[in-house]
Amino acid sequence: MSNHSKGVLYALVTALMWGVLAIALKIAVTKIDPETIVWFRFILSFIPLLVWVLLRKREALKILVKPPVILIVAAVMLSLNYLGFNYGVQYTSPGNAQIFIQLAQILLAVAGIVFLHERFSRVQAIGFLIAIAGLGLFYHQQLVHFAENKGEYRLGIFLILMAAVAWATYAILQKVLVVRHSGVALNLFLFGLPTFLFLPFVKFPQLAHLGVGWWLLLIFLGLNTLVSYTTLALSLKYLEASKISIILIMNPILTFIVMGILGAVHFSMVVPEKFTLVSVTGALTVLAGALLVIRKPRAG
Repeated sequence: MSNHSKGVLYALVTALMWGVLAIALKIAVTKIDPETIVWFRFILSFIPLLVWVLLRKREALKILVKPPVILIVAAVMLSLNYLGFNYGVQYTSPGNAQIFIQLAQILLAVAGIVFLHERFSRVQAIGFLIAIAGLGLFYHQQLVHFAENKGEYRLGIFLILMAAVAWATYAILQKVLVVRHSGVALNLFLFGLPTFLFLPFVKFPQLAHLGVGWWLLLIFLGLNTLVSYTTLALSLKYLEASKISIILIMNPILTFIVMGILGAVHFSMVVPEKFTLVSVTGALTVLAGALLVIRKPRAG
């Protein structure tokens, strides 16, 4: 498999993981406070990775002793992203959270072109514009809903936008770091520092009184973090940040599909989103634009 194909595959796995993440978080915040959820996600990602490093790749531990300054900044940005998105989902719906978090992917694409001097062909530039236009069509109803609401709903959107800026900052720093450091070493620090930062805010009594179902949900959130950020680091190693951002823009479509399935089986803990012909047209347009952007460049 070529490096380009590997990068696309890893980015698609990340998109799939994030496609169901907002729904799982929306359910989790009905029972557990956001800081505790964020801490659990990080520690359940950090511990398995630490064990694997101790057994297979001990040289990765060096980064914990003397981390680059920009890695510390990246870890703080990732922490803010997690917290902002978690609170944002609490105040709004999974679908609407996925609308506005896409600012992160757009910022990443722009940063890749401006700061990392990634090249975009004319066809890829057209694909990028098509994908953004499709996103607007897909979210037309939700954007109207946003304009008509105030209070906690708009606070949730503000927190999501803050999370988007924080994530884009993290991602572009990760793209710079992955050239000199392994993804495993970087993620070890990125998961480890927030584990200690959020520790004072964890409400352990909440965890002590959770049932089996809630523990399984928390474990899923932690494993989702471990898998998605491992595949993201690998995709950043093999593929341009601007192309990865377009693949990740497709993850909200997965969110809406999953919510539609949950609605069809009458799952009461998540309110299903409604689709229209415009929404479906927008989803197909996003997919078409993304395919133009990520297509493998011709040799020569």
